[in-house]
Amino acid sequence: MIGGYNISYLKDRKFIDNIGSSFIKSFIEPVHMTKQNHPTPQNPLILRFHRLMDAFAKSDDERDFYLDTIEGFLVFADLDKSLEELDRLEKELQENSERYRLIPKMTFYETKKFMEGFVNEKVYDIDTKEKLLDIIGSKEARENFLEFIYDHLTELEKWQQYYHERSRIRIIEWLRTEEIRFAFEEDLDVTKTALEKVKHYLFETKVPKEVQSAREEIVAKSKTYYSNEALNPRPKRGRPPKQAQKVELEPQYTVDVYKTVSSPIRPFLFNPDFTSSAVTFSAKFDTEAQLIASLRGSSRVKIDSKLEALSQRLESLRHLSDRLKSTSGIGVESEEKIIQAVSRQESEADKGKIAGIAKGFLPKKKGKAPKEKEEIQEMLQKKRKAGIKQVTPIKRGKKKDEG
Repeated sequence: MIGGYNISYLKDRKFIDNIGSSFIKSFIEPVHMTKQNHPTPQNPLILRFHRLMDAFAKSDDERDFYLDTIEGFLVFADLDKSLEELDRLEKELQENSERYRLIPKMTFYETKKFMEGFVNEKVYDIDTKEKLLDIIGSKEARENFLEFIYDHLTELEKWQQYYHERSRIRIIEWLRTEEIRFAFEEDLDVTKTALEKVKHYLFETKVPKEVQSAREEIVAKSKTYYSNEALNPRPKRGRPPKQAQKVELEPQYTVDVYKTVSSPIRPFLFNPDFTSSAVTFSAKFDTEAQLIASLRGSSRVKIDSKLEALSQRLESLRHLSDRLKSTSGIGVESEEKIIQAVSRQESEADKGKIAGIAKGFLPKKKGKAPKEKEEIQEMLQKKRKAGIKQVTPIKRGKKKDEG
């Protein structure tokens, strides 16, 4: 391996002839170069933790990531770029080797340690723990581990929190070994406008009071990362707070402001927008959405199809029930009988059969008996013959003689 690139791959791309033996030697032996005339930042680096976590997760034998120690931007050596652009990038990295730090790659041992630590510390079910340990000891442990976790939602949330915490400790350890003064933007209690002004005045000594106060807060925060508690966070003592509904808000990040990015570096800037599914432990898939899409290609398709068919049947039953309720004389018992009859015949696709089943339970239209009809007709005929209605006269009483 040379600078993260596979030697066989370099030969295929004709890198060896273009880079030269001096470049190869620079990656084998430590380079002691005098610092070039770069501007000096007046406050610690403002880094985004989620971007660093994404870079640490994606860094492997075929992908190199670099951190700039002056402004804090990330560089992704994308091999899909043109050969000319890659040559210019390598030349820039060689000439300014004191400025850029190669982000370490996750080894197989470290990957296994991540998974085993989660199983031993966070998984409490014995059967689940044994299954995960078997997966970790088999082939393609990383992808099979994630597939099992995403099929068990009770373990998924615990895994995401554990991976976030362990990645944070890992990144802080590396930044401390590189002796970089930094502060994570996610941890700063500074307004968005003030933080953007700090980025604008990064190399200025005379700044407004608002910027100066924000700088002081950033300096105070940067010192906390070099304490023992940063690598060994202790649980808070005392009575636990009352459990409240957790409201997750999308973090509001500031605009990226970089003033010293050279032209060879610009095509390789790594500044993805943060999303909740941006970072994944997978080595094959870059985002959580891609990982979930790959899992659906397995047995989940059958499950989804069965659920969809069941939902369609329930919807048709609900529609039929609503129509029956609108008809007068339908009771709860008859409705249940209809649903039971339809459910027994759900395999039949013919709608006529279902309608025939329901027809037996529908109330018949109320009709008049034949005897009643004859009596009504006789009464009508008598009234017609009578003609004029006969009214009973009112009988008046005789007046009493006055005495």
